[in-house]
Amino acid sequence: RMLAAIIRAATKHDLDNVNFNYTETGISDLASMPCLIFMNHSSFIDLEIAAKIFKDRPTNIICTSDGFVGKEWIMRQIGCVPTQKFVRDITLISDMDYCLHTLKTSILMYPEASYTFDGCATPLPRKLGVLIKKLNVPVIGVKTYGAFARDPLYNCLQKRNVEVNAEVTCLTRPEDFKAMSVGDIDKILDDFFTFDNFKWQQDNKIKIDEPFRADGLNRILYKCPNCREESETIGKGTTLTCSKCNAKYELDEYGNLIFDKSLHGFCHIPDWYKWERDQVREEIISGKYHLEIPVDIGVMVDYKSIYMVGEGRLEHTREGFHLVGTDSEIDYIQSPLASYSLYSDYFWYEIGDVICIGNNDILYYCFPKSNGDMVAKTRLATEEIYKIALENKKQKI
Repeated sequence: RMLAAIIRAATKHDLDNVNFNYTETGISDLASMPCLIFMNHSSFIDLEIAAKIFKDRPTNIICTSDGFVGKEWIMRQIGCVPTQKFVRDITLISDMDYCLHTLKTSILMYPEASYTFDGCATPLPRKLGVLIKKLNVPVIGVKTYGAFARDPLYNCLQKRNVEVNAEVTCLTRPEDFKAMSVGDIDKILDDFFTFDNFKWQQDNKIKIDEPFRADGLNRILYKCPNCREESETIGKGTTLTCSKCNAKYELDEYGNLIFDKSLHGFCHIPDWYKWERDQVREEIISGKYHLEIPVDIGVMVDYKSIYMVGEGRLEHTREGFHLVGTDSEIDYIQSPLASYSLYSDYFWYEIGDVICIGNNDILYYCFPKSNGDMVAKTRLATEEIYKIALENKKQKI
């Protein structure tokens, strides 16, 4: 509790700067009960928000395992429970059960597992309803507004002047979900985690006039809809420009893209991102999708360090991932059905863009050495390859 109080004090300045406030609905009788808390994930301030909202509630936080590197002791002291993103972790369920029913603490987790790229919800794991039924505690949802607009992942860690607030609500209780199907519970979560931060900005007339608001926008809008070339877009200042066809898209103060009517394009960033997803799916189905890039490789096998072990090549096709490196000492294959999404990130710990694959024994952090924006496309491709592989598997049953 003392460490938690220190953390709240240290983060108070950030929350004061964004004039943070929140509303609560239907949770007044849950104050002394262990609960499962689901929160959307937009930026680092999410953790500061949770610390404030649940300051009086003993809480364990499900945290990515690499967050423990070099600071395992303090992470455990503040109640963090490690897990690996997008890797099946059976022990996590028993850890959560122990916290809820033995320690009588609540559990906070971010079911999206990674920050949103385009401001919309990232895919949730299926059959979360099974977990909820097994744990048999009330489920609280936390949804933030303004956290993404203030600090979108693509924008090179540059914060904007945006107020942040949150909505805290009871999603379901044991007396309700006992009679529900797993699909019914999943739908409750899907509905709560359906959002569009750019539309929220537009609808609420949230003005973002920072002159760097389009910096790094090419990280997510990597394919030009005008000439269809990839890795030629450049986000700088307030514009996204294609160096191949010179198409120019202006990001206005309310999150709209403005461009000449003679160009092909999208006014709404999530629409552009969805178009890229559709384009990737077409490549996969037609057999054209193929990523093969040189990478620097880091591995995680304990909480002491991410060990940089050398160079290699990462290949990604409809058959999954194949990583070879350090004179063939590494030869790792990951099947399409291993995970429904991909742990990929920009400016990871300010080192660089990263694609992370692996299993419960080892994680491989692959830092692309070649020019071009492939992190978003690789995540999209992983998700679509998984869907296609799952569809094919069901057809064979």
